[in-house]
Amino acid sequence: MVAHAVKERREEVSLSLAESEQAEPVTLDGAIQRLERALGTLESVVQHRVEVDKSLSRLKEDIQRLNEDRSQMAATLDQAEARAARLEDANRDVSRRLVSAMESIRFVLEERGG
Repeated sequence: MVAHAVKERREEVSLSLAESEQAEPVTLDGAIQRLERALGTLESVVQHRVEVDKSLSRLKEDIQRLNEDRSQMAATLDQAEARAARLEDANRDVSRRLVSAMESIRFVLEERGG
C-alpha cells in the first residue's frame, strides 16, 4: 500500500516535470521556475515519506504490543488449562470418595436393617 502510494507520487512528479519542460522555453528564469517547482515537489515527496515512515513506525509498535499481549494471553490460557486439569482430577477424586462413602453407608444400613 505504501509502495503503491510512493509509486503514484513518483509518476505524478515525472508527469509534472515532463509537462513543465515542454511548456516553457529554456531560459534562466524558466529553469529557476522549474527548479523551484521541482524543489516544491521534492519537499512534498519527502514530507509524504516522513509521514509514511511515522505510520510504519506506529504500526510496528502496535504489532509489537499485540505480540506481547498475545504472549501474555497464551501464558494465562496455559495456566487456566493447567488449573482446569487439576480441578478435573480433584473432581474425579471427590467423586470416587463419595461413591465409596455411599457404598459404605449402604453396607452399614443393610447390615443393621436387613
